[in-house]
Amino acid sequence: MKIKNLFYTLLLSACFAGSTLAQTTVEVPAVNEEAHSFIVANDLGRNGYYEQKPIAELMGELAENIDIEFVAALGDVHHFEGVASVDDPLWMTNYELIYSHPELMIDWYAILGNHEYRGNTQAVLDYTKVSRRWSTKGRYYAVEQEAGDNEKMLLVFIDTTPMIDKYREEGDKYADAGKQNLKKQLDWIEKTLKSSTAKWKIVMGHHPVFAETYKGDSERLDMQARLKPLLDAYGVDLYLCGHIHNFQHIRPAGSKVQYVVNSSGSLARDVKPIDGTLFCSSEAGFSVVSADDDTLTLYMINGKGKIIYSFSIEK
Repeated sequence: MKIKNLFYTLLLSACFAGSTLAQTTVEVPAVNEEAHSFIVANDLGRNGYYEQKPIAELMGELAENIDIEFVAALGDVHHFEGVASVDDPLWMTNYELIYSHPELMIDWYAILGNHEYRGNTQAVLDYTKVSRRWSTKGRYYAVEQEAGDNEKMLLVFIDTTPMIDKYREEGDKYADAGKQNLKKQLDWIEKTLKSSTAKWKIVMGHHPVFAETYKGDSERLDMQARLKPLLDAYGVDLYLCGHIHNFQHIRPAGSKVQYVVNSSGSLARDVKPIDGTLFCSSEAGFSVVSADDDTLTLYMINGKGKIIYSFSIEK
């Protein structure tokens, strides 16, 4: 049986290596030497199909050219029913064999998406014991990183599925969502943001607070009621998410918080502007965030390796 499993693993490796499209050169963001940068990737798990494998190669190529500290994996790494265990073959076909570039053997700070909640959520957390780079520290957690020579950036990774009533109420499909202590998480988010002295504060979840999408309004309304007040109150610069499978940069009227939807790393969907939209694109891809002492910049990179949009926050 072990020989048979090894054979299939080698066969899959060969198939995925052969599925890479003709080499595409990634456009490298012009970050300064003092900046600290990370990749944002989400909605990935398509077993290498659609644009997943070529985009994974672009992520690795980019990491060859600038110093990438880690990957923020913002949920739905596994479509469609999550994973069954830490030994589920999907770990190989959705993740290990796809993001195999040597420069992507860095920390992957992951969070749970709604598709992970269809499976075994504890297995996603426990995979940290299997993979040295899968650095999920819990259902929600915070990481502080350098930003330039003198400043810090606080990265708050949150669990958004339990913040949305429809998931909590669909116990047959999202069994763990209704079991989570929502008040405990919201209290933790408030305490973490309030106590931080970091210059840059970035909160990352799977679901958007603001977005154009065919998905029901109740998702965003629940996020606006529960999370937005904390983002507004404690000086958050940027809220990053996925879930919608396209790029969006939204700044509602009067908001100091910038809201970014990062596109799918495999299969994208159409999008159009709404009130507050500064940019949107229906292309697949990933983003890069770079921070130094004075400037926080986000770059959106499409599946052809081109920077299609960027913006900066200065303070």
